Amino acid sequence: MGLMVVDLWATSRLLVNYPEPYRSQILDYLFKPNFGASLHILKVEIGGDGQTTDGTEPSHMHYALDENYFRGYEWWLMKEAKKRNPNITLMGLPWSFPGWLGKGFSWPYVNLQLTAYYIVTWIVGAKHYHDLDIDYIGIWNERSFDINYIKVLRRMLNYQGLQQVKIIASDNLWEPISASMLLDSELLKVIDVIGAHYPGTHTVKDARLTKKKLWSSEDFSTFNNDLGAGCWGRILNQNYINGYMTSTIAWNLVASYYERLPYGRSGLMTAQEPWSGHYVVESPVWVSAHTTQFTQPGWYYLKTVGHLEKGGSYVALTDGLGNLTIIIETMSHRHSMCIRPLLPYFNVSHQFATFVLKGSFSKIPELQVWYTKLGKSSERFLFKQLDSLWLPDGSGSFTLELQEDELFTLTTLTSGRKGSYPLPPKTQPFPRTYKDDFNVDYPFFSEAPNFADQTGVFEYFMNPDDPGEHRFTLRQVLNQRPITWTADAYNTISIIGDYRWSNVTVKCDVYIETPEKGGVFIAGRVNKGGIWIRSARGVFFWIFANGTYKVTGDLAGWIVYALGQVEVTAQEWYTLTLTIKGHVSSGMLNGKPLWTNVYANWPKNGWAAIGTHLFDFAQFDNFHVEALPDVHRAP
Repeated sequence: MGLMVVDLWATSRLLVNYPEPYRSQILDYLFKPNFGASLHILKVEIGGDGQTTDGTEPSHMHYALDENYFRGYEWWLMKEAKKRNPNITLMGLPWSFPGWLGKGFSWPYVNLQLTAYYIVTWIVGAKHYHDLDIDYIGIWNERSFDINYIKVLRRMLNYQGLQQVKIIASDNLWEPISASMLLDSELLKVIDVIGAHYPGTHTVKDARLTKKKLWSSEDFSTFNNDLGAGCWGRILNQNYINGYMTSTIAWNLVASYYERLPYGRSGLMTAQEPWSGHYVVESPVWVSAHTTQFTQPGWYYLKTVGHLEKGGSYVALTDGLGNLTIIIETMSHRHSMCIRPLLPYFNVSHQFATFVLKGSFSKIPELQVWYTKLGKSSERFLFKQLDSLWLPDGSGSFTLELQEDELFTLTTLTSGRKGSYPLPPKTQPFPRTYKDDFNVDYPFFSEAPNFADQTGVFEYFMNPDDPGEHRFTLRQVLNQRPITWTADAYNTISIIGDYRWSNVTVKCDVYIETPEKGGVFIAGRVNKGGIWIRSARGVFFWIFANGTYKVTGDLAGWIVYALGQVEVTAQEWYTLTLTIKGHVSSGMLNGKPLWTNVYANWPKNGWAAIGTHLFDFAQFDNFHVEALPDVHRAP
């Protein structure tokens, strides 16, 4: 068994920007053994340049002849996890793919060998450049699988000497992958694990008939208050009891993305303020600890698991060497509803439960007891160590009084610990004045701090031919639309700042690289991101290489407030300034007014942003945003 947590969908975007010591503290709460969540397995997105729920993650191969194994932050995150727990299992799964793999189609299976090669290079690069051994590889998140592709991938892995890398499929529903495996002996042989998403603690007959390991390979994604903790506690036990799943994945690892993006605060803990250093160790961390601190991959479930008479459940696991861990949960229906699927009603009530240890376990003299009670603050406990339970008479029998919304772990292991650090700094809003000149000679990360790419990829760039002010810039580096997982915009965009900002001035130097068709924008009050980015509203100030400008009320460019001619061409630097105050907006080009008093009544607030008209190369420099202190407070 193994408890897994996923870091996917650009959900750790802000974590890398945290100052020390807070960044290391957050990582300790997640990965350090016997400290916090003590995670066994980390599953990461194989960046594919496309929007995957809360942002885009860069591919290691933007273009066919391009390879770079230092983009993004997933390499860093895997190394930090391994540093704390050398035994942690690593998994990779693609959501989107770079556009060149599709040969003009938004489909990764046009050339099976090419896509398999692309995935294998990521695995090889992880080892060669970062000394990371990838243990499991997936197919295509929640999208179609191709039987022949899975076979080609297995053959290519073997050819590269990567026989130890196991395949999990299909990160979607139990069917049709299970039936396909039963009908195809070669497919059955090459798939090691069947992974289903949000299974509601249940599996299907075909999946069990394959005799393969069954995992809930994505689950949770619920707001990380006590309701989310109750959801997590219930499914960690019942995914095995009801569905024989020996691993459960939580999406996501840490809510380290702007909260008003989709599924805000759906991580085990919250770290969305690198500018202040503030973070919160949420209750799902301690619910995780009830399982992870007292089991390890390789432990196995005993047959005596099940439901309690008056609601709740229990599981028991052993390492086969005499150690025993029992986990009991009594999560009520109203305090354990996950975001999906719908949870049928059940009742949990006060009860006494008697457990009898038999066989070699009957000789256990003492069990450590760890306890969590969710709910009212006056009664609430999180991962509290209680007095040991002594079993002196050799009967192996004990009785527990159980109330609703409780978690007990009874274990022979004495290594459990509730780790802690001094309280982090208090919460602060994003700075009202923010500047970035992107003058970083050797950036540790490829992306500029606090910018969250929503379509396209924006990376630090050095102009070797420009010895002056624009030697170091931020560049949009995609020149074609990726093979998308969701409804990416047709323009590229990166957001930054405080969603509550209303009256703002955004200023940025811009450089269009593509003649005739190229265009760039700066924006304020951008009201949507993530999977909803295509329908984002705001105030967008565009200039185009064909000598025109435009002011629009949306990213797509359908709502036109103003337009006209302007002396602009490609491959020249210009300074754009956008000011939004109350119901009106104005724009300047190179410090001179270009348009004024354009009505902009809605939306009332949102992020600042930069971006391009198409998937075209463009550069940005000397970004500066100033928000007036009378910030509009969004509901």
